[in-house]
Amino acid sequence: MSGLVKRYGSKTAVDGLDLVLDHGTVLALLGPNGAGKTTTVEVCEGFRTADGGTVRVLGLDPRRQGEQLRPRIGVMPQGGGGYPGVRPDEMLRLVAACAADPLDPAWLLEVLGLTGAVRTPYKRLSGGQQQRLSLACALVGRPELVFLDEPTAGMDPQARRLVWDLVGALRADGVSVLLTTHLMDEAEALADQVVIVDAGRVVARGTPSELTAHPADDQQLRFRARPGLDTDLLREALPEGMDVHEASRGAYVVRGRIDPQVVSTVTSWCAQQGVLAEELTVAKRSLEDVFLELTGRELRS
Repeated sequence: MSGLVKRYGSKTAVDGLDLVLDHGTVLALLGPNGAGKTTTVEVCEGFRTADGGTVRVLGLDPRRQGEQLRPRIGVMPQGGGGYPGVRPDEMLRLVAACAADPLDPAWLLEVLGLTGAVRTPYKRLSGGQQQRLSLACALVGRPELVFLDEPTAGMDPQARRLVWDLVGALRADGVSVLLTTHLMDEAEALADQVVIVDAGRVVARGTPSELTAHPADDQQLRFRARPGLDTDLLREALPEGMDVHEASRGAYVVRGRIDPQVVSTVTSWCAQQGVLAEELTVAKRSLEDVFLELTGRELRS
């Protein structure tokens, strides 16, 4: 995708977006509500026409060559999309009948923990079961590329872990995955690359570890000890330019370039004061921290 633009009347939903998804990798497309994620994905799937830029999916134009593209991709929409009265086995067999070389529907239902619900009408399935059926429909045709929109919404922790394992298996089999999610731990666990968008533009991209890394001179070491320690004395013992403060009662934060010598200095100083430094950690930013720093908004509006 190069310079993608999509407008709805006077509103520009996607404003010059560049995106590359490599073969056999998982890319998480993140952003607050209204950032342009769903529109971007729908353009890639061929459901919407771009107003500007170039989009190629598996080398094909998703609008002009949709008939060639659709058999090679799997789409899991956020809304599920099942008929209210259909049973899971009926729905999956219907989708499988449209594929040239489908997976065994019974096997896929078992893998996704839906065997016990095969006779239950779609409208009576739990939200998590509906999501798993939607995922099964996206995978039954053996796609080369899968679009997953909020794949674990409404799932319990056990079902989420099952889906995570399945996404890992897809990657291992060389399947590419474009994932949108509001769950930052999900993006950190699954994605090889993360792209954060806001107001239709890319505001950050990189691996989860690259995005969450502290700048070398702005790291944090945290520890707990007796409240009221003289942080000025600790600051004098540390290299020049480092900051120390008691963030809350008994919780201390050292900021600056954290290396093994700094850790040794902190523990030695605490020993000299007759206190034990507990819960000592070199703090790491989470992907959620980065998200909020860049967009200034909560994950859900």
